[in-house]
Amino acid sequence: MNNRRSFLIKTALGIVGVGVSPAWLQGAPAIIRNYNKPNSKINGVQVGCITYSFRSMADQSAEATLNYVTESGINAIELMGGPAESFAGMPESTIDRRKFYQLMGKQRRGETLSTDETKELAELQKESEAYGKLVSDWRSKTDFKAFEQFRKMYKDAGVSIYAFKPAAFGKGNSDAEIAYGMNAAKALGASHVTLEHPSDDAHTQKLGKMGETHRMSVGYHGHEQQTFDFWDTALAQSPANGLNFDAGHYIAAGHTDIMELLKKQHKRILSMHTKDRQTPANGKGNLPWGEGDTPLREMLHLIRDEKFRFPATIELEYQVPEGSDAVKEVQNCLEHCRKLLV
Repeated sequence: MNNRRSFLIKTALGIVGVGVSPAWLQGAPAIIRNYNKPNSKINGVQVGCITYSFRSMADQSAEATLNYVTESGINAIELMGGPAESFAGMPESTIDRRKFYQLMGKQRRGETLSTDETKELAELQKESEAYGKLVSDWRSKTDFKAFEQFRKMYKDAGVSIYAFKPAAFGKGNSDAEIAYGMNAAKALGASHVTLEHPSDDAHTQKLGKMGETHRMSVGYHGHEQQTFDFWDTALAQSPANGLNFDAGHYIAAGHTDIMELLKKQHKRILSMHTKDRQTPANGKGNLPWGEGDTPLREMLHLIRDEKFRFPATIELEYQVPEGSDAVKEVQNCLEHCRKLLV
């Protein structure tokens, strides 16, 4: 049947023409254009993925990251800075980022670092500062056409970029770097940029105002410091400011009003990191989806039923099981979403 339909499509397009083909053939160009491309929009809910989920994969290039995304079945992403900026020619870093993120995460969670770990983190931070200066100089001379080419490469593969997260929006970044990050996001086709909430009202106000100037929304990400009114000041400062809400961290912080938060802030939620974490009473663990305490079914159904427009972004943070890899685990997360949204 599939072979017969393929033959009929080719015949109708090549001989008779789409205009006089049967009714079911009127969509043939779209069928061909989207053939074998990923689709993670499920019953009206755009399930996406942050490319941070693939941090354990050896190759972090633009091309390899695209393969991870498409193999996972994802058609829309929050893009970390690395793949796009390296594609655009940013100087390569020699920093052990996996170790850096590991130690930073341990410190952020309040876990005690050993003497050796404290020394190693200090050295990595020093390297990071030196590298930051090199990157700042490169960014000041960047040609945004490379980001447009990146966007086209991903679009041709069926992947859109709804958010961009380069390390360009911190308090240590200049206004020129912030503007660079927003312009790069625009070239990539993103609707918003994301960053960790700086816990600084002056900075969120500046970012909001610059977002207005550059017509780019700014999503603030939170960890376990998130509360029901965590974003209120930033939201009041500028219409460009919004939430890059993290549902898993919110549950791990012990809050029980997540559904009320989604209902209240849905118009200002730009994207939502989605993971399955435990409550404090159960240990706060990051678990394979379906094993934790995050109300995934209820959240996804709310987004579907109320037609909320923000994407649910898969963020793979649980330990990848032996014999598996990040791509397979993102596939599992996506499949879990499909089952919940049937």
